[in-house]
Amino acid sequence: MAASIDAKTLKQWLSDGEEMAFLDVREPGQFAEGHAFFAVPLAYSRFELDVERLVPNRSVRMVLCDAGDGVAERTQKRAEALGYANISILQGGAPAWGAAGYTLYEGVNLPSKTFGELIEHVRHTPRITAEELVSMRQRGDDFVLVDGRTWDEYQRFNIPGGIACPNGELPLRIGRIAPDPKTTIVVNCAGRTRSIIGAQTLIDFGVPNRAVALENGTQGWYLAGLEVERGADRRWPDAPTDEAERAPLRANARRHGEHHGVAAVTAADVLTWLRDESRSTYLFDVRTAEEFAADARPGFAHAPGGQLVQATDQWVGVKGARIVLSDHDGIRAPMTAAWLRQLGHEAFLLSGAVEPRSVLADALSAKRADAALPNPPTVIAAKAATLLEPGEAQVLDLRASAAYRDAHVPGSRWAVRPRLAAAAITGKTIILVTDDTGVARAAALDLAEAGCRDVRVLEGGFAAWQADGRPVEASPGQPPDSERIDFIFHTLGRNDGNLDAARAYLAWEINLVKQLDAQELGVFRIGH
Repeated sequence: MAASIDAKTLKQWLSDGEEMAFLDVREPGQFAEGHAFFAVPLAYSRFELDVERLVPNRSVRMVLCDAGDGVAERTQKRAEALGYANISILQGGAPAWGAAGYTLYEGVNLPSKTFGELIEHVRHTPRITAEELVSMRQRGDDFVLVDGRTWDEYQRFNIPGGIACPNGELPLRIGRIAPDPKTTIVVNCAGRTRSIIGAQTLIDFGVPNRAVALENGTQGWYLAGLEVERGADRRWPDAPTDEAERAPLRANARRHGEHHGVAAVTAADVLTWLRDESRSTYLFDVRTAEEFAADARPGFAHAPGGQLVQATDQWVGVKGARIVLSDHDGIRAPMTAAWLRQLGHEAFLLSGAVEPRSVLADALSAKRADAALPNPPTVIAAKAATLLEPGEAQVLDLRASAAYRDAHVPGSRWAVRPRLAAAAITGKTIILVTDDTGVARAAALDLAEAGCRDVRVLEGGFAAWQADGRPVEASPGQPPDSERIDFIFHTLGRNDGNLDAARAYLAWEINLVKQLDAQELGVFRIGH
């Protein structure tokens, strides 16, 4: 049985120097309403699917946090079944953390967001406003606008004229984007953080150009009464391949990495670390998705450098772990590692050749967590319909609540794993509708424990039901917002032209630094 600890004890553990996986197992909407600063989101709905990726070492100290509703105890049972043995539960969950006088932070990716704001405070990253950018364009100034977000985000909306180049790619490709040192480089994102980090990356890298952040990004653009562009396809250029061009870039990156204490490790070092049960080690390839797909190093997960800095808690679930980065060019990984070290992480570079796949696979031989989940049988749409007509079956829709509201199988009920037992009618055949078979498998485990003896998954999901010409229905108000624990309402609409939401988001981000206590502030090592 898991130990129970109070908020004061957990607060002390967060500064004791030992590794810890502090996991908030509430659903995304609950997490975004308020959570501890160092808590890593891992919703119970996806626990077995993501826990091994976020917490690779089953010996690590793990603390589970819920809403004080018993979900942590259920998660603890799942974790122990997978071999995690050192588990504690925060008494009373997140509400107890707040009641103890500790801040519950709204939003997501808190350490990374706060870090960006701190960088601006400490480094005084230069910036310009949307109005100043318009004036530069009207005057015909020599500048280039670079959007530091992901390609998908850029294509949804961007500032007119901007070129997509994720922050992690800037050191490698900026010379092709702005070859003239007299050209001013303006970096933007949707809000503030990646604008700041992108501009400061270029400054730290030593580009001869003037580099500035666009204050408040696309939201500042909205608030200035300006229109965005949609569906643009101006993509980052190819990376330089000539060694004469790459060598000085590599030297700049190495210099900056060494300034922040980034050390190189060999494959032999990595293998030793992976076999060390007293520590957790992450291996990340920070290149583009295309490069990773074409030439992935064995054992390395894909984590684009810019996004790894922007949302570290989506990849790293253990506070105090070791992180090893690879890039194949010695330019992007050192810059990313330098940021991670300033974020408070122990980051290293992989140097030299990688061990053969078989050797590394042996060191990573832990069984997959999702293999412990059941594989419920599937049912085609036509058969599901015949079961529904006489009332022999119940359909539980596990998709996002927003998708359910738009359209669903008539008579179906929206459900989420923590509340499945209350939603299911145990005497009927349960048909699960989902976009993710892994989520259905996890749900089937809970349904079986609740007494449901016949659980099936709709083959092909809701799309197959529609393709078969079956009727659908919509429910714009169901489930009600109060039950949509999967949905993040925090500053909803800020990227869709809702000016009040944009103002609220920017105010939230700017205010993050003011909420930090000494322990939370102390994790960052900016400028060291």
